[in-house]
Amino acid sequence: MPVEVWGGIECTVARVGDTYVDQIQLTGHEDRVEDLERIAALGIKRIRYPVLWERVAPDGLDKADWRWTDERLACLRDLGLRPIVGLVHHGSGPSRTSLADPAFADGLAAFAARVAERYPWIDAYTPVNEPLTTARFSGLYGHWYPHGRNMASFLRMLVNEIRATHLAMTAIRAVNPSAMLIQTEDLGKTHSTPRLAYQAEHENQRRWLSLDLLTARIDGSHPFRSWFEQAGLGREIDEVQAACRPPDIVGINHYLTSERFLDERPERYPASMQGGNGRHRYADVEAVRAMPEGADGPEKLLRETWDRYRLPLAVTEVHNGSTREEQLRWLSEIWQAVCRLRSQGVDIRAVTAWALFGSCEWNSLLTQRNGYYEPGAFDVRAPQPRATAVAKAVRELATGAANGGALDHPVLDLPGWWRREDRLFPWRRSTPMSGKRPMLRRGSAPRSLLITGATGTLGRAFARICASRGLACHVLSRDAFDIADPISVRAGLARYRPWAVVNTAGFVRVDDAEDAQALCRRENTYGPAVLAATCADAGVPLVSFSSDLVFDGRKQQPYVETDPVSPLNIYGVTKAEAENTIAATHAGALVVRTSAFFGPWDEYNFVTLTLRRLAAGEPMVAANDVTVSPTYVPDLVHTTLDLLIDGETGIWHVANRGAVTWADLAREAAVGAKLDPALVQGLPLADLGWRAPRPRYTVLDSARGSIMPTLDRALGSYFDVRSAVGWGRPAILAAAAATATPAAASAAGTGGRL
Repeated sequence: MPVEVWGGIECTVARVGDTYVDQIQLTGHEDRVEDLERIAALGIKRIRYPVLWERVAPDGLDKADWRWTDERLACLRDLGLRPIVGLVHHGSGPSRTSLADPAFADGLAAFAARVAERYPWIDAYTPVNEPLTTARFSGLYGHWYPHGRNMASFLRMLVNEIRATHLAMTAIRAVNPSAMLIQTEDLGKTHSTPRLAYQAEHENQRRWLSLDLLTARIDGSHPFRSWFEQAGLGREIDEVQAACRPPDIVGINHYLTSERFLDERPERYPASMQGGNGRHRYADVEAVRAMPEGADGPEKLLRETWDRYRLPLAVTEVHNGSTREEQLRWLSEIWQAVCRLRSQGVDIRAVTAWALFGSCEWNSLLTQRNGYYEPGAFDVRAPQPRATAVAKAVRELATGAANGGALDHPVLDLPGWWRREDRLFPWRRSTPMSGKRPMLRRGSAPRSLLITGATGTLGRAFARICASRGLACHVLSRDAFDIADPISVRAGLARYRPWAVVNTAGFVRVDDAEDAQALCRRENTYGPAVLAATCADAGVPLVSFSSDLVFDGRKQQPYVETDPVSPLNIYGVTKAEAENTIAATHAGALVVRTSAFFGPWDEYNFVTLTLRRLAAGEPMVAANDVTVSPTYVPDLVHTTLDLLIDGETGIWHVANRGAVTWADLAREAAVGAKLDPALVQGLPLADLGWRAPRPRYTVLDSARGSIMPTLDRALGSYFDVRSAVGWGRPAILAAAAATATPAAASAAGTGGRL
């Protein structure tokens, strides 16, 4: 049988203090039964799906509310999706119990019996997801309830979870004797410097404990036997091991952060990475960033698991909270590893596309509520979940449509960040990568992007970010690729054979356009028209950029993609004309409307110029009656690349979420830089002497998906990047003396325009 593709939704209900963090609510899946049809359309065989104790029976079994699960499970059955039902997912049960409570196991077993009686047709369960990981975070590190911080509490919670798994499966099999236990666990691995080898060995023995308990391996010679006995759990683990049946399938969840490296030189790392064991202080960091030879990775860890247990395996979570191409690369790498293991005789059944609707707040291990979201196969920040490139990849693997059983996308021609040298901490990059250099999938010529506008702010930003994301690109100036010259465009496409074109070229001087209409129209209208027609003929996707200045500002509410355009100036007219021409010419084109942008890498955007003037003690004049959506260039570029990889077309509004006048933006920037906001002088538009008419309100919103960070977060990112390169007040003053000319100061009033 071929490797199956399963799916799963992030369904954690974790308790932090007295607060429950419910992923089903946070991602909106709770209210969208139609999500199940989206899942079925992917062609997957099984779905890891929650019937969680905390959600169904928070006030006891007699008051259980089955309506949500009745509807969902009936729908899954009708759709032909076989559920693997989870009963506790990183949780600790209803508020009256906890993982440290001996009654936890009996309570979960009673709940499992009700589930099995109500749904006798379900044939696969995960009563407790990742028991070892949950016990570590709840009993050893104190992140989750009941917030234990010692070895005894960790071991007690783990034994309770394994006993609960056994009792739950016993209750389930009393109803359905053929029900399978698919036991999940994150099998990370620890590496270290020589001095800390003893600690790494301890953690590598510990990582097997949940599966060792289920397979009765903790005998007198087991390295952790004495730890259990010291915690007073010797008799209990013997009873549990005597009763348990091994899992029918061992489910392995592996993430890029799962493998750790312990470094005896903690001073090299941020304080958040430093710790110790009472004997030595050390840093605990991601192995992939510290080991030049590379971490072991999923293939080796799966082989280790097979060699240890000789039980059927499945990869039960594949997710990477990263940019879209890295999500695809991670899925592809694990799929290929599983296929190789299968060919070598390893009984591995499936790969599970996890977090189909994304996940929330995992960057803080659910301990904070900052609105952090990672898309999965679907992005729920749209009016209805929007299929990403991951969904297409899952569908190809599940239906057998993948070329030769492997995914094929241009971004897969180069390796993921975890296989590139720039992944390493700076002090590790001088060490050779010991034969694990990344190999191109298609030889020495990866398929590339073609980016126009090499000398512009946006073109340079695309070049920088493509390099950081491992996306091959050619960034061309007008001399090499004139978008308004059909011969030049055809020659460029023939020479570089790009998989997509990103057009950042154009006439950007809004006031000058009033007197240079022919030149502005050539660059902003005729050029994109030529480019769109030529790309359409060649079957090459195109991204081009438009502006908020296609609107007249009369709406006084955020503009969305479907609002009619009515530009007030020549610049806006040429952008609106380009939008129409591209739409009529190239059905596969993406047009990104954005607003006044600022960034950390150019020296002439509004925010940077403002801070230079203020740092020099000079006043800054800005409009106090023109409201815009300032856009942080790195956010704009990253989001545009994700949309391109997803295959999105048509018009998208891409601007940071927020609305502010130019004067207030200057004041917010001043506060962020600890400069005097009183130096900002707000004047009405009529007093600024701008030649081109300007709309007073061009705030952008999106009816297609609110996928950009907030303006507050964008400003924070701006200062983080500038600070990382030593940009403090002395540097601002030095730069001000060198570059704050009268011409630069007047340019600050226009903002960064496309």
